[in-house]
Amino acid sequence: MADEKLVLTLEGGDVVIGLRSDLAPGHVERIKELVGEGFYDGVKFHRVIPGFMAQGGCPQGTGMGGSSKPDLKAEFNAEPHVRGVCSMARTSAPNSANSQFFICFDDARFLDKQYTVWGVVESGMEHVDALPKGEPPRTPGAIQKAVIVSA
Repeated sequence: MADEKLVLTLEGGDVVIGLRSDLAPGHVERIKELVGEGFYDGVKFHRVIPGFMAQGGCPQGTGMGGSSKPDLKAEFNAEPHVRGVCSMARTSAPNSANSQFFICFDDARFLDKQYTVWGVVESGMEHVDALPKGEPPRTPGAIQKAVIVSA
């Protein structure tokens, strides 16, 4: 169990994500910083692919944007991309993660060591499963509120 957790309030309920600063200290720090600024509140899941993942964190809701902060240096790790794992989205450039992230619905081991895993869903995965599907979904699900809590 992680010491700090990210709680995403979705339409269906809360998703509790254990933050893995042991794997990706820079990425966890960025997420905490953005959450503290209210950056993720109201942000949509713009890309939700059944059997693969739900992606959010773009302020425009298009998948083309990020925060005004500089991109992060990759912290690729050996943590497997399996159901409930949270990882940073990026362009084809390894050091391009910024604010977008995805939550795996299923085994996506082909992403291992190419994307930075920074957390794992501890409860509420059913609310991620319930997000409207599509690229983008016709009526995308959104993060109503994001907060950091200590264990």
